Amino acid sequence: MRRVFADTYYWIALLNDRDQGHAAARAISQTLPQPGIVTTQEVLSEVLTYFCAHGRQVRQTVAAFIRQILTDPAITVHPQSSQSFLSGLALYEARPDKEYSLTDCISMLVMRQEATTEVLTNDDHFKQEGFTILL
Repeated sequence: MRRVFADTYYWIALLNDRDQGHAAARAISQTLPQPGIVTTQEVLSEVLTYFCAHGRQVRQTVAAFIRQILTDPAITVHPQSSQSFLSGLALYEARPDKEYSLTDCISMLVMRQEATTEVLTNDDHFKQEGFTILL
């Protein structure tokens, strides 16, 4: 079964109709396998952080959206853990020549664990690690 990883960029573009990637994120979401989306709590944390200063209404909408993701049987959300942090930190340290964030490192490790090669993002860091970016 084909599975794709959903990065922060995808979720933000999907939520924000003013985002330059909004139309592409909406279009590709219509073609995704069911079930077949994988993400992490670290990614979802970044989404919440991105929208934290957008006011009460947006915060409530985004929080409800995240809760929906967490209960959607078509989406696998890998939990944050001490081990995911330490594994991500090890990859972060192993790539001193790159500009990967810790969340990117954790995401890449989850993608390898899930044998997922495609990622819903426009972040070239994933391409540098051999993954196929879809946005």
